[in-house]
Amino acid sequence: MTTRPEPRWLNEDDREAWVPFVSMLWWLPAALDDQLQRDSGLSHFEYGILAALSAADEDTLRMSELAIYANGSLSRLSRAVARLEGRGWVTRKPDPTDGRYTLATLTDDGNAVLVEAVPGHVEAVNRLVFDVLTKTQARQLGIIAGRILNAVDAETDLTSQLRP
Repeated sequence: MTTRPEPRWLNEDDREAWVPFVSMLWWLPAALDDQLQRDSGLSHFEYGILAALSAADEDTLRMSELAIYANGSLSRLSRAVARLEGRGWVTRKPDPTDGRYTLATLTDDGNAVLVEAVPGHVEAVNRLVFDVLTKTQARQLGIIAGRILNAVDAETDLTSQLRP
C-alpha cells in the first residue's frame, strides 16, 4: 500500500488571504448576477454571452468558442443561447465553412439589450470592485489576477481551447 504525501497545508497568512478571496469568488458573481437580473432581466452568464458575441467579428462565434469565453459547458451554453434565441437576441445556424459547427450571432435586438444593460453593469462593477480599491490596488488586482490565470492556464491549457 502506498502512502500519500502530506498535503502542503496553508499557513496562517495564506489562510487569511484565501478565505476572503474564495468568498469573493462566490459572492461577487452573485451580486453582479442580482444586479443584471433586477435591472435587465439577464443572468450574468447571458450577459457574458451577449458581450462575447458583441466583441467578435461580425458579432458571431462558433458555439464551441463561445462556451470557452462564457466559461460554460456546451450543454449549459446551448440552453442559454436557446433562451436568448427565443427572445430574438441571438440566432444560430450551421457554419458554412464547416457544417460540424454551429455559429451564434448577436441580433440587432440583442445588441440593443446589451447596450441597455451595460451602464448598470459597469456601475455595479465600479461600486463593488474599483470604488473600494485605490488606483494602486486596482493595478495590483490586474497583475495578481493575470498571474493566477497564467497558473490556471498552465494546468488546464485554457488558451489552446481558444485557438481554432
